[in-house]
Amino acid sequence: MRFRPCIDIHNGKVKQIVGGSLRDKGDSARENFVSGQDGEWYANFFKKDNIRGGHIILLNPSSSPYYEATRQQAFKALRAWPGGFGAGGGITDKNAGEYLEAGASHVIVTSFVFKDGLLNYENLKKMVRAAGRERLILDLSCRCRDGQYYIVTDRWQKFTDVILSHKVLDELAKSCDEFLVHAVDVEGKAQGIEEGLAQLLGSWDGCPVTYAGGVGSYADLETLRRCGRNRLDVTVGSALDLYGGPVEYREVLKLCDK
Repeated sequence: MRFRPCIDIHNGKVKQIVGGSLRDKGDSARENFVSGQDGEWYANFFKKDNIRGGHIILLNPSSSPYYEATRQQAFKALRAWPGGFGAGGGITDKNAGEYLEAGASHVIVTSFVFKDGLLNYENLKKMVRAAGRERLILDLSCRCRDGQYYIVTDRWQKFTDVILSHKVLDELAKSCDEFLVHAVDVEGKAQGIEEGLAQLLGSWDGCPVTYAGGVGSYADLETLRRCGRNRLDVTVGSALDLYGGPVEYREVLKLCDK
């Protein structure tokens, strides 16, 4: 289990939010932490420890008046450590090259591929052509409904008709290098992981998968290790001391390296 850092950017600032509270209208979200440091500072921090494979997520839509400030923050972080992070949030085949040229190791895509509630195979092919399979991460962030995990899009606000399953993972793994999965219902709450989702992901044997959502303690990391059969990588956001939480960064690294 590897630790994967995150830099979430909203309204031009590095933040940790409650994922399910994010709304495009008014660019609002329930904030857990707003940093006085910028994305470049965090990128340099993780660079010192050579912690690769993290993700930078833009949380504003392109229609937002804050979008350009958020985008510039992301570019500063990418340029600070070329190849250290993937970048996601509003990525399409048209702008993927900008992020890769700025230093992104991968581009991370959800809404462009899961369009209008469905898996759009043509758009998936476009992304593979634009970025290359080896530089594409599919974000399969999901929410639980009627006991099943549905992939959600548009900054986690819209349900698709796609239910996460081993069959879906097998199919999509042919077109990408990794998966990133936020458990949106617990994202930013730091009150425990989504165990059912971790079990589903951990029982699948394929490309690398990073789980994010709900880690609030060292015990939660051990629960994720058990539920995920030590196959899942992990992101710790709001609970991490770098973002104002009680979980110490250095201790997380030790636990993940066990």
